[in-house]
Amino acid sequence: MSQKLYVARSSAVAARKLGREMMIMSGRDSTLFTLDEVATIIWESANGLATLDEIVELRICAEFEVEPVTAVRDAETMAEALAQHGILHISREPILDSNTSVGSAK
Repeated sequence: MSQKLYVARSSAVAARKLGREMMIMSGRDSTLFTLDEVATIIWESANGLATLDEIVELRICAEFEVEPVTAVRDAETMAEALAQHGILHISREPILDSNTSVGSAK
């Protein structure tokens, strides 16, 4: 990634962790999402102050055998998809209030 992207969980969802996966229901349209283990780690780490690069480096690459470049690219794609559904917020600046609709910053 050339620019740092900050990610934050949306407060307009209901979420429950089942094992190592996360079930998320969108408050927007009641769509149900199941996040795999890696996406769950990103979701749990998305506090608005951590960049996607940091989350990947400190959590994903530390736990899984994956090249950082590949992991960042995959995490960015996943975060963009979740942002389109209103599950995550993405910004080029820290996100202090996840209620703010930031949208995609790519």
